[in-house]
This record gives sequence, C-alpha cells and structure tokens, in this order.
Amino acid sequence: MPDEADRAVLRIGMVDDHRSPVWGVERILEDVDDLDLVASATTVRGLLEQTRDLDVVLLDLRLGDGTTPMENVSLLDENDIGTVVYTSGEHPDLLRSAARAGTLGMVLKSASEQEIVAAVRAAGHGHEVLTTEWAAAIDGDPNLDAVNLSPQLQRVLTLYASGGTSASVGAELGVAPDTVNEYLKRIRQKYADVGRPTHTKIDLFKRAVEDGWLPMPRRSVTDDGDRR
Repeated sequence: MPDEADRAVLRIGMVDDHRSPVWGVERILEDVDDLDLVASATTVRGLLEQTRDLDVVLLDLRLGDGTTPMENVSLLDENDIGTVVYTSGEHPDLLRSAARAGTLGMVLKSASEQEIVAAVRAAGHGHEVLTTEWAAAIDGDPNLDAVNLSPQLQRVLTLYASGGTSASVGAELGVAPDTVNEYLKRIRQKYADVGRPTHTKIDLFKRAVEDGWLPMPRRSVTDDGDRR
C-alpha cells in the first residue's frame, strides 16, 4: 500500500452482500475529503474484478458465496490491499479467523461515524485498528496461534473434513492414500498437543471451521421459513 505522502486520497473498497451497509458507508464517506469509496461488491473476487487499485477494504465476515474470512483477507493481502472487518460483532470465531489471516482490525457496524472514518483512515495508511471489541475477540482465543499447518496440511484437512476419503484426497493432491493418512496423523497430533483432540472426522471438521480453513455451515431454510 502507498504511504501517506504518495496518495492524498485513499481509495476504499467494500465487500458486503447486503446493500444497506454499503449505502451507509457511502453516506458517511461522501463528505470526507481524504477517503473515496470507489468500488463495492458482494464478493472479494467480484471487487477485485472491478479494481485492484485499493488501499483498504471494509470486509463483512459472512458472505453468501461461502468463503471464509481467512480466505478473503489472504486474497486481498496477496494483492497488497489491507482489510478492516466491518461487522455486527456476533461471530467472535470468524473474527479470530480474520485475525489469523492478518486483517488490520475491526470496526462495528454500530460504531459512530467518527469511529468508522478513523478506522478506515488508519487502515488505509497501513496502521492497525485497535478497538475494545477487537481486543476481546483476540484475547478470547488462547489457541489463536497454537496450531500452524503448512499449506499441504491445510489442503489435506479441508479436503478430508469436507467429506473426502484418503483415496480421493490423495488423487486430488497427487499422493498415495498412505501419505494422506500420515498427513492426517500429523494434523491430529498438532491439535492434540494444544488440547483440541480430533478423534473423529466430525472433530476434524469442527477444528477446520474453528480455525477458518472451512466456512461455517449455513442453516437451511425450509419452505415454511423455519431454519434448520
């Protein structure tokens, strides 16, 4: 991201699959001379298709495309774009997932206009956005950095926990099923070492969701409107 001397007006993007928060931020920033909301989209990839010339993105945690906060923050980071999580704050597990990926911080959708402007401006200049809610989410996760999986182990975990078998995961990765089983042993041991056992495949799925490797399951809606 450019430093403060390089760009007088920071270019802001926003990802939210509900239009009303975008309208709200547009109104908040319309009279702020150094912040320009130049693009918005319902997905991160959709935003990047519009432009990659952004200083910071306000990112909603739960998106309809099923992507995780970790995936989205990481993708933006790969494009040298910082993120601020813009959330109602009711999903601390998703906040921690974003933290693992390196988001600059969070701001509540219920925050004052001044707080939102200050958060966007700070992140646009590459500074961390420190709020009480953000600190509480991080402090509430004693294992935030306790389990570090290599990219290969992450891939094995997500494929297997999503319903794959040792054979199908091996075919996907180009390795033997026995190699996949060895990878799974390493993954289980890493979780066991931090007191988060994974005795069953369901346990592996839960850990993958907790740590942001897989999206949270979305409740289905029946014809009569009941959620399950």
